[in-house]
Amino acid sequence: KIKLIQKTRGLTFGTDAFLLASYVKPRRMGIAAEFGCGTGIISLLVQSKDRFKRVDAYEIQPDFAELAERNIRLNRFEEKICVQCADVTDKSVFDLAGRYDAVFMNPPYMKTTSGKRNVSEAKNIARHEVHGGIADFCASASAILKTGGNLYVVWRPDRLSELVLAMCGAGIPPKSMTFVHADENTPPSIVLVGGKKGSAADMKVTPPLILHSPEKSERRVL
Repeated sequence: KIKLIQKTRGLTFGTDAFLLASYVKPRRMGIAAEFGCGTGIISLLVQSKDRFKRVDAYEIQPDFAELAERNIRLNRFEEKICVQCADVTDKSVFDLAGRYDAVFMNPPYMKTTSGKRNVSEAKNIARHEVHGGIADFCASASAILKTGGNLYVVWRPDRLSELVLAMCGAGIPPKSMTFVHADENTPPSIVLVGGKKGSAADMKVTPPLILHSPEKSERRVL
């Protein structure tokens, strides 16, 4: 029942946002942060289920930060979500270390040297590591997470090794991982990863999530 205003020349709501929101576990009295909120859709989905007391949604692009604020007001979530226009890879924007119980993010997944450059600069910033790579995002997440706090990331399987290295390097080793397949006959197109700051380096790989299965096959849902 969420209403969403989107930019025609910006990234629009997709499956990865929905899956990440479903992957985030609740801490109903906790405070969470989203890195790169865009239109605000993931924070809206998370808070529509009251998973946190409050979410601080960070967005580097002023136009999208303003749009996220409009979407939050449109859905009357002002008391549940607060938008911050800031570069999360610049850790000086955070005034208090170790304040968050969880961080979730759908970060840029393409290197600046890969992929075709889009006419829309907003899409380039959202898709390419223009303002920092995955190691920068994980380092910032570690700086603001409490010990025992959770990090949730949706990412590309072909760059999974970089994500794991970045999370371990930031002291947030992966604890759970789910590969997402369009159907039973195709390789995974998305991977969902959850980590915990300061935890032991042991991880559970769940059965794969199949989005489109034959009618007689069982479907897993998050």
